[in-house]
Amino acid sequence: MIGVIADDLTGAAELGAVGLRHGLRAEIVRSGQPSGKADLVCVDTDSRSCNPAEAGKRAAAAARLLHQSGAEWIYKKVDSVLRGQVTAEVEAVMEQLQLHRALLLPANPSLGRVIRNGQYFVRGKPIHKTEFARDPEYPRRAPQVMRLLKLPEKFSIRLSNGNRSLSDDTIVVGNAATSADVREWAACREADMLPAGGSEFFGALLAAIPVLVPANGEIVPDAAPGRELFVCGTSTESARKFVAVARRRKTPVFSLPRELIWGADFSVAAQEAVTQRVLAAFETGPRVILNVGLPPVRNPVVARPLSDCVVKIAERVLRQLSIPNVFAEGGATAAELVRRMGWARLMVLRELAPGVARLAVDGAQSVLLTIKPGTYAWPAKWT
Repeated sequence: MIGVIADDLTGAAELGAVGLRHGLRAEIVRSGQPSGKADLVCVDTDSRSCNPAEAGKRAAAAARLLHQSGAEWIYKKVDSVLRGQVTAEVEAVMEQLQLHRALLLPANPSLGRVIRNGQYFVRGKPIHKTEFARDPEYPRRAPQVMRLLKLPEKFSIRLSNGNRSLSDDTIVVGNAATSADVREWAACREADMLPAGGSEFFGALLAAIPVLVPANGEIVPDAAPGRELFVCGTSTESARKFVAVARRRKTPVFSLPRELIWGADFSVAAQEAVTQRVLAAFETGPRVILNVGLPPVRNPVVARPLSDCVVKIAERVLRQLSIPNVFAEGGATAAELVRRMGWARLMVLRELAPGVARLAVDGAQSVLLTIKPGTYAWPAKWT
């Protein structure tokens, strides 16, 4: 069994889908123990928004769980643009597993996210000139990778200097401008180092294992027959485009009350009012979209609760109406929905597009959950 530690649910699902692509049965564990039936176990620590100490504590606990469950090796998934407590979590996993070297390769060149000469570019633009500069929680305000990371407490950290050597007691951050670079880094993996980074690096590591074979193409339905509820808790460009297309197609779209961006309370009565409107919309059509639908908010104290407000409505709807297809956009949104619904373990069924994974809810087999990061696009058939 291979183990993955991710700091949010979309990251865990993304790597579960990569494993599925390489022929591995994958499951996501948010609480409790692995089922013992999976070849790849992805633990979601839900620590993206934690302080460094708490994030490190959760990452170490996940490493301990995976090690005790028989993981042959463990991968530390980090956000591809290095949001969250990256160094604190990598360091904590290294200590827990008694490893003295780590290779951190967050870039996903196949998705246009590259590190060249120590600087981060997204589709050719320096990262601080993209929408990541406006991230409410972790704004990317500089292109230099080392400025996007906090210094670790017990290990050194350095950018790769042209060669691919890894020193003891060091976290090495790798440059990767092409997919070939990622594959060359993957060939450097050794048993006494912690591999950490994005989905493309993980895929390259799996591809280098000769005993793995590609999945046999088992057909999983695009969706179950019946209703579809989209829960969009981000205000990214991708989310805005998706909602705009839905409105043009006359799909019912429900947004949060505007006064929430000024700090107003989302009362139970207001939640119930929106919920009843959503339930009524399902009487006339199979698809409904819930979204934030407010101007971008840069203050994280105000912005973070907005996705939770969307989830509160979604939970009320799901507890009153049978909806076989649920779609969640944004890591925090998906995690909060899964937490509120009490879904502790999820099986990965299919990779629909890079970063877009379909999951089966363990214990609620009538529900298929499809999730993706906020900055990734939904497949074209839904837009």
